[in-house]
Amino acid sequence: MLEKRYDHRRVEKDKYERWKNKGYFASGDLSKEPFCIVIPPPNVTGKLHIGHTCDNTIQDIIARYKKMQGFDVLYLPGMDHAGIATQAKVMEKLRKMGRDVTKITREEFLKWAWEWKDEYANAIHEQWAKMGLMLDYSKERFTLDEGLNYAVRTVFVDLYHKGLIYQGERIINWDPVQMTALSNVEVIHQDDRGFMYYFKYRLEDNSDFLVVATTRPETMFGDVCVVVNPQDKRYVNFIGKKVINPANHQAIPVISDDYVDVSFGTGAMKCTPAHDPNDFVLGEKYNLERPIIFNKDATMNEKCGSYQGIDRFVCREKLVKNIEKEGNFVKKEEIIHSVGHSERSDAIIEPMLSKQWFVKMLPLAEKAIKNQENTDKKVEFIPERFEKVFIQWMEKVEDWCISRQLWWGHRIPAYYHNKTGELCVSIEAPEDIENWTQESDVLDTWFSSALWPFSTLGWPNETEDFKRYFPTDVLVTGYDIIFFWVSRMIFQSLEMANERPFKQVVIHGLVRDELGRKMSKTLGNGVDPLQVIKDYGADALRYFLTTNSTPGQDMRYIDEKVQASSNYLNKIWNSARYVLSVLGEDYVETPLTKEMLSPLDQWIINRLNRCINNVTFNMEKYDFNAASSHLYNFVYDDFCSQYLEMSKVALSSDNLEQVAATKAVLLKCLKNIILLISPYTPFIAEELYCSLPSHLPSVMLESYPQYEGDMVDENRDYQVDLLFNLIKDVRHYKIENSLAPNAKLSLSLYLKKEVFDGFLTYLKRFTFSDIKLVNTSHHKGESHVYNEAELFITDNINKKEVIAKINKDIEVLISEIKRCENMLNNANFLAKAPQEKIDLEREKLTKHQENLAVLRDKLSKLS
Repeated sequence: MLEKRYDHRRVEKDKYERWKNKGYFASGDLSKEPFCIVIPPPNVTGKLHIGHTCDNTIQDIIARYKKMQGFDVLYLPGMDHAGIATQAKVMEKLRKMGRDVTKITREEFLKWAWEWKDEYANAIHEQWAKMGLMLDYSKERFTLDEGLNYAVRTVFVDLYHKGLIYQGERIINWDPVQMTALSNVEVIHQDDRGFMYYFKYRLEDNSDFLVVATTRPETMFGDVCVVVNPQDKRYVNFIGKKVINPANHQAIPVISDDYVDVSFGTGAMKCTPAHDPNDFVLGEKYNLERPIIFNKDATMNEKCGSYQGIDRFVCREKLVKNIEKEGNFVKKEEIIHSVGHSERSDAIIEPMLSKQWFVKMLPLAEKAIKNQENTDKKVEFIPERFEKVFIQWMEKVEDWCISRQLWWGHRIPAYYHNKTGELCVSIEAPEDIENWTQESDVLDTWFSSALWPFSTLGWPNETEDFKRYFPTDVLVTGYDIIFFWVSRMIFQSLEMANERPFKQVVIHGLVRDELGRKMSKTLGNGVDPLQVIKDYGADALRYFLTTNSTPGQDMRYIDEKVQASSNYLNKIWNSARYVLSVLGEDYVETPLTKEMLSPLDQWIINRLNRCINNVTFNMEKYDFNAASSHLYNFVYDDFCSQYLEMSKVALSSDNLEQVAATKAVLLKCLKNIILLISPYTPFIAEELYCSLPSHLPSVMLESYPQYEGDMVDENRDYQVDLLFNLIKDVRHYKIENSLAPNAKLSLSLYLKKEVFDGFLTYLKRFTFSDIKLVNTSHHKGESHVYNEAELFITDNINKKEVIAKINKDIEVLISEIKRCENMLNNANFLAKAPQEKIDLEREKLTKHQENLAVLRDKLSKLS
């Protein structure tokens, strides 16, 4: 027998280990059709955040749903080494331990990094267990494991020999805190306050000057020329002459190029080829020098004279003051401009010329775009609109900088001969390795992550798992990493495996805070999934995360909604307790046929089948919110609010066949509710399922409910709907007239169509009223008209008592309205209270005023 109270702690205890030990998560049943989901690998930088939890929950719902449908489901677990983030965390830990990180060798660091990985991998395993994820741990992978490292080396070498990977000097995004290059998608552009500075660049003979504007005065040390538009009449006389750079007093030429926009700024542009991507292009065009003026930590280098060793922003302030003293400063204007920040360290990115490894993206992007034109081979984006996002990004994609100046990652398989400098790129190290030095850089984390769908299944070897499960069936991820990850998996898979990585990709939105803000450490508004699980249970969190937004849309984390999810599960728990108490401990399940069903039984069976149909339809579309809404409505409106109450009449009947049928219907409905909700909330589903009179060892061995057309007959549903409408309108009448729920009324009923036997018994029982059948549509009392009948309600209420009660309620409301108005008229309250509190008081005031109007209307009708 179920406990009286639903306690998520007790219900969720020990079930996961039991499922795991029994082998319920295992894949490999060759008698079934394969279905594969590869988990988006979380970073081993700490515990999982709410976004990961959302990913995992959706994946697990799909995995459990497909398993119940009879598929051989492989839900493959794994983790990502997260190069920059993990190295930063490990370095921070070593500093706190008092270690001098500048003196640590690569080998020493890697030892610490692997220990870190093991520690946090265990923490992630624990969180997966608490969430109930149906993962096949026998297939678990890590992006730095031996097999994936071999896959990475294979891909790198292959792309290199195809000319799709090259080494070259380009302007890259340099993170001066992590001291590594970043790809464009690892840079977050945000609007920052800054200044536009204007300086005089004087002709060598000081006869005239032109004014140049810049937001980064410190880069003036790298200026090699000033560029003007040849059509700009203001500067025609300057072209071909030299001007003095006010930063270092060097003479630099004035050249002309159509690239310069005459209407932007002053129309005269400083050119710094080593520290601006557009200037770099001009530098290549005119073969200009490319002096680098920053050290790796963004301090000024030896080319900056007395400013050498100074931080770039300190240099900016000092340089502007010195130029102003020399009379070459014109003005500065405060602006808001887009500034690139490192996604990992939040440092302002410094564009810098550097020799790095790049992937040539154009051929790969063209192949990916072309593949989307093939209906049979394309990746289906759900929702469809995100395919356009993918295509647009691929059309504009630039070459991808894949080298990182780190130790934690896949070391690039390139070797330089110690004497000749010859470059060797190969999967395995040269045999005479003592004569070679391997490239010290590692690959961008996303390079290995891009191979995840096929490398995890054993590629480049033709393993049985690769042949059976690739391409994978579905990927679930947030829209924020379409560029980082989804696009890269698609083009790498097409190039290396000649196949799409997954048939479908389900895109969900971000989980934001209650105010709609993105969660961040800065705002301190993050949500710890483990704390939510402790407070409300994994089932409640899982249900909330998948039922509170439409596909692809952001959701807001609202504690009350998680509580509401828990309340819903409690509703199912209580309904199960009722049904099981009715059945009794010795109940033997009875086969149910249509002939056994009363009109009320038939009505709920019809509703159940409609629910199964709607839920399945939406599950197939991965619209879990819509699917759960259909089940929720069935549970609350049809089963609990209507049928459970009505069943009490049938169960008290002397007709034993009717009692048996009703019990069988109750069990059938309850069992199907448990099975339908089990992918969402596996823990409570397991507890309830194993409490049923007859069951398999686990709900995980059950089949998904199917529509039973032979049990459906809606011909008499109108009679049951009429009964419910009559009861509802009588109850509404009592509420409107401030009558007690059990107040006795006089009901006159004119029937236009036949009703089932016992119809009036149910009506009398649930309206607490006397009923008289009449044969005319004209009768005294409040009239309610239906297609099948007309109802006339009269009452014998004591008007004085009702009026007195309404007046008392009016007094309470007036008092509350005055309280709200006083608060909202209080300047001190408005100045100090949080906006949410002010909005809440305004909502209360509006609600009280509306209720007061309703009560006064009632009073006027009674007077």
